[in-house]
Amino acid sequence: MTGDAKTTGNGTGAAAGGGGFRAKLDHVLYSGEKKHVIAGIAVIGVIFGVPWYFMSRGTKHQSHQDYLERADKARSQRLSTGSSPTTR
Repeated sequence: MTGDAKTTGNGTGAAAGGGGFRAKLDHVLYSGEKKHVIAGIAVIGVIFGVPWYFMSRGTKHQSHQDYLERADKARSQRLSTGSSPTTR
């Protein structure tokens, strides 16, 4: 016994024997196991889903036709209220 740190197959020393955080993270990222893939899809869905939910709530989007109709109505109201021209 010389007191050297035991190395596992990957040569990272005693830290890899305990399955450190980095080793576990690498295993989850690169394993391709079904449960890890599903968990990754869920995490990505939450990351993009939460902002989308908060941005899309409130007033609903209108079609271009609805916008044109509202613009025509506002224009006609504006022209009818300003029908008395002022000349200088």
